[in-house]
Parts: sequence; structure tokens; C-alpha cells
Amino acid sequence: MKELMREDVRILERLQSDGRITNSALAEAVSMSASPCWRRVRQLEEEGVIQGYSANLDRRQIGLGVLVYVTIQIDNHSEEDATRFERQVQELPEVISCHSVSGGADFMLMVVCRDLDSYAEFSMNILRRLPGIKTMTTNFALKEIKPFKGLPLGL
Repeated sequence: MKELMREDVRILERLQSDGRITNSALAEAVSMSASPCWRRVRQLEEEGVIQGYSANLDRRQIGLGVLVYVTIQIDNHSEEDATRFERQVQELPEVISCHSVSGGADFMLMVVCRDLDSYAEFSMNILRRLPGIKTMTTNFALKEIKPFKGLPLGL
């Protein structure tokens, strides 16, 4: 784990809220001069703390009205079977995140689809047919209470 300096935290908080900010505006916002600010950002990128920049999209505005959390338990817990499942899931564009989890399931997937019918088709014709699935539980997101806005840097 990288120990973040106070100015790193200020830079990262600002970049999480506005990844398109210019270096001069960022430097001003974090009370630094432009050159040291630019060097700190570059160092954070080189160290892998900053892994890229992207736009946050409203999934509903682009036609992805259904958000689903799917827990999956696999039949066999061999490394080979788990790795095969992980590779297959990475190929599915509807799966926007996948985590290996503890508890009653082996994996938790976050899935987006246009509507309930398209999720039903994806679930029955693609996801359920992946080899090695023992059980699959679907939980539909009814209301988004707190969307992801960035990582808490003060913990």
C-alpha cells in the first residue's frame, strides 16, 4: 500500500470529482504551483495510483435501464474452473464488474441491460449456460441511493 502525502490526497480528491481539470486549475485548487502539481500527478500515474481517466455516464440516459446484482456459486472450486469462469465473464459486455466473494456465493456480478426482457434473455441464454454454475441468484436494483462517486481517501 502506498502512503499518500497530504498533497496527493488533495490532488486525487479533486481529480476524482473532475478528471478533465487543467493542470493550472488543479494546482490552484490544491494550493500548489503548476510544475510541482504536474510532477505529483505524473508520479501518481507512474506508480499506478491513478490508473486512467474516464467519463461517468448515466446508464439510464444511454438505454441501460436495468441494474442487476447476480451472485453465482460454481460446482467445482478448483483453480482451473474458477479461472475459466473468470475468463468467460470478462468477455460479457453486460457484466460491468465481477468480484470473487466470501460467504454463500463464489462470485458477485454487476450486470446492466436495456430492460427486463433483455436481462431475461441474457440470464437464460448466456449467463446460466456458462459451464460450472451450480446456483445463481439475481437481485434487481430498485433505486440507486448512493452511486459511486470516488474512493474515500481520508480513511
